[in-house]
Amino acid sequence: MGALGVLGLGVLLAWLPPAPAETFSAMLSIRQALGAEGRLLRLLRAYLQQESDRLSDLARFYNKVQALHQEPAASVDNPLLAFGLIKRLRSDWLNVVYSEAAGENTQELQTGFEALRQELPGPEDLDGAARALMRLQDVYALSVKGLAKGVFEPAGAHSPLYHPGQPIALSADDCFHVGKVAYDTGDYYHSIAWLEEAVDLFRLSYGSWNTEDRASLEDALDHLAFSYFMVGNVSHALSLSREFLRYDPGNLRVARNVAQYEKLLEEREVPAEPGPPRRPDSTRLQTRDAYEELCRRPGTQHPPPSLRCAYETHGSPYLLLQPAKRETVRLQPYVALYHDFVSDAEAETVKALAGPWLQRSVVASGEEQQKAEYRISKSAWLKDTADPAVAALERRIAAVTGLDVRVPYAEYLQVVNYGLGGHYEPHFDHATSRKSPLYRMKSGNRIATVMIYLSSVEAGGSTAFIYANFSVPVVKNAALFWWNLRRSGEGDGDTLHAACPVLAGDKWVANKWIHEHGQEFRRPCGLRPED
Repeated sequence: MGALGVLGLGVLLAWLPPAPAETFSAMLSIRQALGAEGRLLRLLRAYLQQESDRLSDLARFYNKVQALHQEPAASVDNPLLAFGLIKRLRSDWLNVVYSEAAGENTQELQTGFEALRQELPGPEDLDGAARALMRLQDVYALSVKGLAKGVFEPAGAHSPLYHPGQPIALSADDCFHVGKVAYDTGDYYHSIAWLEEAVDLFRLSYGSWNTEDRASLEDALDHLAFSYFMVGNVSHALSLSREFLRYDPGNLRVARNVAQYEKLLEEREVPAEPGPPRRPDSTRLQTRDAYEELCRRPGTQHPPPSLRCAYETHGSPYLLLQPAKRETVRLQPYVALYHDFVSDAEAETVKALAGPWLQRSVVASGEEQQKAEYRISKSAWLKDTADPAVAALERRIAAVTGLDVRVPYAEYLQVVNYGLGGHYEPHFDHATSRKSPLYRMKSGNRIATVMIYLSSVEAGGSTAFIYANFSVPVVKNAALFWWNLRRSGEGDGDTLHAACPVLAGDKWVANKWIHEHGQEFRRPCGLRPED
């Protein structure tokens, strides 16, 4: 069964703000985490000032004692100096070495950190962020070495897909953590690429340790060696393990691995050298190659010459003074892009209304809804009574589409914020099974989709129609419209579409899903079954 968009009408009524969670799945949450780190920086600045004062006092003590040691040794003949020596060794040094001030300063920093812990990303966020980098690596054919240097250039390309204002390089520890996430799930294709880069960077800086790092060259060598062993490259696993033992010769586990690898190679008549590991196949996505090719294309592909732009009123008084600016993108499936559909102020209002209620987006799985790796975003639902801007938007959608968009003939407005590498793999908006939660509304299947781009992005994030072989880039304030069902009521297979991963930027969209019932006289059945 194809993946479905979220129904979520019941979710709309649960007006409880979500607890901070899954930071990686929405850029708004990531920005909120940035604010939390700003408060941590202020705590650290206060701690550094306190420690600076304490260290200045220690320097004063050091200089005082150092000056005394410059005097001739006989100076202790002076009873005052002798007394001072004994007091220092029995009292002063104890106060210096076991300073309560150091503990108090650290305790204050730790207390401030604990107070902010609920606002900080959790363990699942580091894993989700690592998988997001691997997703961008795959979909946009980016090299790990380039990413580690802050360069977003596909293999064989002549220019980067994205030019950051200030390139940010990844550390060896950063690369290790990405590789470790892949390693822990048995994904050795990705673990090898990232751990190789971690090993190279650790080698360059060996002996120079960063306080914040949790991994080391030995860690990276250990994990990389086993990754190579698991893909059949025993000789390279042996070479890396031997290098590990040069740094940690007493490690018995790795020594046993070396013996095992040597034995395996001796038992082979001709040591086999397998090729590079293959990227794992997705068990869900049969259209991966077509999907990724469309995501990599820069912008909308050239439409047939018969298509054109037009001002459209649909005979609606609402559009007489300000007609809709329609660009017909494709006829099969029918897809139109309405430019300047919302204003900047309306877009900001809708985003602000949805922000406090964002929760991790779910997908239909049989009769249930659940989170899924193939949809990374957060979403919220807005009633038309939430704000005049939402009500105006609903009226505009009705005027442009000519359809009845009132509940229950349509769903509430869904606002979506995509996260780090946020995407939604190929899916249908309409139900492909009568068991779908969509039919609980008793208003039929989703006949049409209106998707409004509430923001722009710097790179990525296109909407790709897989079988129809075209994609539409993010056009700020524009609305994308398509029919999900044919006039016969059958699902249109050509509407299989995907939200390509956001390579750079903060992507917001608003979805309006319109159902069959209530549209009988607005979009009647055709004369032929195939219509």
